[in-house]
Amino acid sequence: MPVNAALLAARLLLAFIFLSSGISVLGDVAGATGYFASLGLPVPSFVAWAVCIFEIVAGLSILIGFETRLSAIVLAAFSIAAGFIGHYGQGGGDPMLAFMHSQALMKDVAIAGGLLALAVAGPGTWSLDALRH
Repeated sequence: MPVNAALLAARLLLAFIFLSSGISVLGDVAGATGYFASLGLPVPSFVAWAVCIFEIVAGLSILIGFETRLSAIVLAAFSIAAGFIGHYGQGGGDPMLAFMHSQALMKDVAIAGGLLALAVAGPGTWSLDALRH
């Protein structure tokens, strides 16, 4: 696979998870607020809206290749933070829930790795960043 096609595919796949998550929160802000409240986060309704907007804007940035390196680094940090805040040590005494949360944490860490690789490689020539330079 040519490099630019692979970088475009990477951007599409990485953007998908953030766009779908942000749109999902947008469709159920009350549910996201409840989840953030259960984690003990302050002002959970603000956090829900902030996460929703951030995931959609940053996901679009990765998708179209605009400020890709910066967006990838910020999303990588977000993924690590979200993984540890939302999943580390969660599940209580339920082994199935604990397993699910450990898998979700590993997924978030892996996504951060992909985003850091994208930050290093750059968006490729099929991006707005390439058109701007």
